[in-house]
Amino acid sequence: MIYELRRYTLLPGRRDTLISLFEREFIEAQEATGMRVPGSFREVEERDKFTWLRAFPDMTSRKASLEAFYGGPVWQAHRDAANATMADSDDVLLLRPAGPEPAPRDRPPIGAPLPSSLYVVTVHHVDGDDFAELFRREALPVLEGAGVAPVLLLETEPAENTFPRLPVRSDARVFVWLARFETPEEEREVDLPMLEPRFTAPPERLRLRPTARSAMR
Repeated sequence: MIYELRRYTLLPGRRDTLISLFEREFIEAQEATGMRVPGSFREVEERDKFTWLRAFPDMTSRKASLEAFYGGPVWQAHRDAANATMADSDDVLLLRPAGPEPAPRDRPPIGAPLPSSLYVVTVHHVDGDDFAELFRREALPVLEGAGVAPVLLLETEPAENTFPRLPVRSDARVFVWLARFETPEEEREVDLPMLEPRFTAPPERLRLRPTARSAMR
């Protein structure tokens, strides 16, 4: 699979407007082209950030699906309304799995209640090609022992962006892991000093609450 971790900066007060449009119009229209939208989130600390995951079987199908969606009638009908909420949509990491992937989950219908869970996404800026192996060998047992087992491990996909109409970041090699907590009160951090010598920048830690229709709940 190929994943995009998309982090949008929205104009002040426009996040709920975009989420409503996204959940009503864009999820099924994107998935009809062969991609998946496994997760969509409000950032806790950043009131104008909307973060979501998009997934594709491979880079070839990514290109075809994006061409179909962005050239299709749903995006053409609603793009102006969506773009009017956004200050920046170019903070996008192109990623591939670095471990087992969770099975797809059913998506709640429109009008579903907000889930109680919290997802924490940690983005490590790293050097070398073997950081994923180091993480699985040294950090994963520590996290599992602390009850913070990651639900998804991802690393930079180095392939060329074959849909340049939508930029992806080329300025960073990253390793990303996602942890889920049933409620925000259950959140806990775990120190992983064995990884620090491999960092090229301080880790980013995103605290995310799933939207009503996020399949990751």
